[in-house]
Amino acid sequence: MAAPIERLQQLEAIEKDIMNILQSAGQAVQELSKDKPPGKSVEGHTNNYLKTLASVETGLSKQINYLTQVSTGQPHEGSSYAAQKVLQMAWHRLEHARSRVNELERLKNQHTQALLRQANARQNNMSNSSQ
Repeated sequence: MAAPIERLQQLEAIEKDIMNILQSAGQAVQELSKDKPPGKSVEGHTNNYLKTLASVETGLSKQINYLTQVSTGQPHEGSSYAAQKVLQMAWHRLEHARSRVNELERLKNQHTQALLRQANARQNNMSNSSQ
């Protein structure tokens, strides 16, 4: 297995090859745009383009295969991101539950006060009626 630095160097080489592909394509198009009939240079640029393109395709395929093998979708062993996210969500649920309990407590107190007022009003009415 190649070291990360080697992987980066391979990617740099692929990037240089891509620049060569673009240069070969540009030179071939430039030769074709001339008034005189295309010569051997167009064929050489085209062959260089195709050869380098195949090399880039092979190199990128190797890099993609490597990344596919090493990536499992699991969090990095040294990462605590998943645990932090779970904790954050738990705190959020706890705060939501607390706010709901506080709201229920407030509603209960309002209802209790309304019942007490009604009971006091009835008692006052009864005491006023008996007098």
